[in-house]
Amino acid sequence: MSAAQPLLDGRPAIVTGAAGGIGRGHVLHLAAAGAPVVINDINGAAAEALARDVIAAGGQALVSTHDIGTREGAETLVQACCEAFGSVRILVNNAGNLRDKTLLKMTDDDLDAVLTVHVKGTFWCTQAAARAMADQGAGGAVINTTSGGHFGSFGQTAYSAAKGAIASMTYTWALELARYGIRVNAIGPLGTTAMSKTYRDADGKPGQDFDPTLNGPAVVYLCSDEAANVSGQIFGTGGERLSHMVQPHYGKTLIQPGGWDVESIRRHFQAQMPGQFGAFGILGKPYPFHGGVYPPTPTED
Repeated sequence: MSAAQPLLDGRPAIVTGAAGGIGRGHVLHLAAAGAPVVINDINGAAAEALARDVIAAGGQALVSTHDIGTREGAETLVQACCEAFGSVRILVNNAGNLRDKTLLKMTDDDLDAVLTVHVKGTFWCTQAAARAMADQGAGGAVINTTSGGHFGSFGQTAYSAAKGAIASMTYTWALELARYGIRVNAIGPLGTTAMSKTYRDADGKPGQDFDPTLNGPAVVYLCSDEAANVSGQIFGTGGERLSHMVQPHYGKTLIQPGGWDVESIRRHFQAQMPGQFGAFGILGKPYPFHGGVYPPTPTED
């Protein structure tokens, strides 16, 4: 690709949650690759500052403060992109929030707040953008944001559930939208941001620091024609890595002619299955429950 023809030349892009952290990196890399970018964020001042940076570097940018946690906001966001830049060819669903609490301490409000932004926001934005892309007839690319958190992450019931839902929607939309030339992939980004700094592992320790802007190059590539053969896939990005997140699939399978009864399961399960229990949770630690999970031992008064 020559310098005169950037990888995403003239392909309008929307990035949600774009004014800081990981989203900011996406915007800067997309703009550098030639895409006019809609910078969507509820922090209008930060979005304006980023837009000035993009324009100063020779790119095109439009600021949007539409609330993607509502259908109206998502649809108006896509409409604004089409009106400003003539179409929408790229959507990066990056907006998110956290309400980290363990299961026994969570409230309905905690769960609803996270699922609305992550799951419904991703759904509403993608539906609106995909409808526009289908009408335009030129195809497009959708990049969702999931996380290794959906493998299991202590204290993150809502976030893990949301990211698991987004992974599953990615697989489904790739199947449904291929007929329109729309590819759907996702990334699980690494990046130290204002949101990630609230995370603590089971020992109460914060995560390692990572430059959030280093996720942008993978997004640019996945949105380009060079990745025309990539859809329904999830990649771990950021830091020094670029890893393929394997789609969930069945592992070891036992066959019992005529079907399984309880006694057959009792005879075979413990000899065959526990050895298959591998790394567990987002940190990939060895399976911790081989010794059993039991209630606390009563204490004597």
